[in-house]
Amino acid sequence: MRRTIFDLDVLRTFATGMELGNFARAADRLGRSTSAVSAQLKKLEEQAGTLIFRKAGRGLALTDAGETMLAYARRLLELNDEAAAAVQSIELEGWVRLGLQEDFGETLLPDVLGRFARAHPKVRIEARVVRNVELIERVTSGKLDLALAWSDGTLTPHCEKIAGVPMRWIGPAEGAVDWRLGSEPVPLASLEAPCLLRTAATKALDTAGIPWRLAFVSPSLGGLWAATAAGLGISIRTPIGLPRKVKPLVANDAGLPDLPSLGLVLHRAEAEPGPATALLASIMLQSVREAITDTVPSAVQPVAKAYA
Repeated sequence: MRRTIFDLDVLRTFATGMELGNFARAADRLGRSTSAVSAQLKKLEEQAGTLIFRKAGRGLALTDAGETMLAYARRLLELNDEAAAAVQSIELEGWVRLGLQEDFGETLLPDVLGRFARAHPKVRIEARVVRNVELIERVTSGKLDLALAWSDGTLTPHCEKIAGVPMRWIGPAEGAVDWRLGSEPVPLASLEAPCLLRTAATKALDTAGIPWRLAFVSPSLGGLWAATAAGLGISIRTPIGLPRKVKPLVANDAGLPDLPSLGLVLHRAEAEPGPATALLASIMLQSVREAITDTVPSAVQPVAKAYA
């Protein structure tokens, strides 16, 4: 039986198109024509021996086999890039100061630090998990080299918007919050002010004419999850980094107003950071985009109008 050997170049096109939500944009990023990208995707289906895409309206979506292929493509590309970085930059040294939101501390941070440390063991990384205001202050004052933060509209000189992530009402994974719409104010569990998500939630409730009250206020995300899981109140976050003890609520089913999206931004202290900082930023961006794709599929669906 002939062994299948997947083409990494083809897998990169596939993964990039899924990340961007459109293979025409993937062609631009990779410096290829749309016809070349189309040929690569057909080659991928031939190598896989099964359909990777299915019709979804005017575009395409992934089949079950396609979802599996995407997961393996990311793993293969990650290992390839890690190996290349390790052998090409083996003497890379330095110190990188990274800051990010609590939402990413337990899920994204271990993956990013693990991937970077394996390839560049001589680089020291100082990571701080703090609130938005402190992240912006530290990167603008030069106390952080990189900061991954929710957008409050503040633009730093060297920032890059990554995506708009939908906010969600969050309730306990089991049971229900004890409140009845119209007879009692909605109990909210929130982080201490200032909090972008709390402000968005109260504004949405006020606009909809729904009364609310602060039932629980926490200085940390861990406390917020505990209160939400216990049914003390409804919290407001994005789908990224949710623990199993809570779950997103369907706004209309719960009698709650829809919430807007929240921008996610990577701030850099310098326009042209050093090699270690630049590499860590690249790994960070890749991991964040993968996390968004995994938790918010609508952000990258439907796929590929460029694939015909």
